[in-house]
Amino acid sequence: MPQIFEGKVVAQQVEQEIQTTLADLDLQPGLAVVWVGDNPASEIYIRYKQKACERLGFHSEVLQLPTLTSQSELLAAIESLNQNPGIHGILVQMPLPDQLDSEAVIAAIDPSKDVDGFHPMNVGYLNSGHPRMVPCTPLGIMYMLAHYQIPIAGQRAVVIGRSNIVGKPMAQLLLQADATVSILHSRTPDLAVYTREADIIVVAVGRAETLTAEMTKPGAVVIDVGMNRLEGRKVVGDVDFATVAEKAAWITPVPGGVGPMTIAMLLKNTLQATINQSKNKA
Repeated sequence: MPQIFEGKVVAQQVEQEIQTTLADLDLQPGLAVVWVGDNPASEIYIRYKQKACERLGFHSEVLQLPTLTSQSELLAAIESLNQNPGIHGILVQMPLPDQLDSEAVIAAIDPSKDVDGFHPMNVGYLNSGHPRMVPCTPLGIMYMLAHYQIPIAGQRAVVIGRSNIVGKPMAQLLLQADATVSILHSRTPDLAVYTREADIIVVAVGRAETLTAEMTKPGAVVIDVGMNRLEGRKVVGDVDFATVAEKAAWITPVPGGVGPMTIAMLLKNTLQATINQSKNKA
């Protein structure tokens, strides 16, 4: 049986590190979540973020706007938060309603407050090898790999999925850690050709049990970013956990693996944004 990545345990350690840092600073980080509409899944994620802020003594605000909010109204709300000195981190809960331009919305966030790491300027810094604000899920995965002392340099890594949120930044971080990286996606003709040779596999496609045992190299490190609810079954990831676990050396559970690390990195990014903004005011 493989070793299990205990995301909850590592996330708790990150929170302890944040608390230690805060104890030495006369600062209260402030995080604002902008939520348009009333998507139930978004409500669950936002509640997790609020509870995490409460645990660490962060100031937390949720700005919920009606589903029919216009682009100009949303941009005005973001600009107000940009100008608010008590708010150090801003994130816009995705997905947005169809009438809104998500790219323009993300670009409207002050890059220094972009704790999701999605602003074009922060994407550019990451791609140039000088990361500032890094997307939380890929950052959390890297932190977890480091915690468990998983070697990356010289390893063959495969990332399944090419989203701006996980796939692309994940590949960049692995590349900057000296892995040899392949990005697979919906147009890749045969995923298994690549995954069978991979030492590290990160699966982030949003499709249940995409990675199977016959696609996995014995002794591989498998990171499952997915969370899918199948009818009549509990939540499952993008990896067929039961079969892949028989071949992998390390594997993340779903839930309890990557999810807690994403929240922990959001808090870590917010703390760093607070420190940076405090220095700029000094």
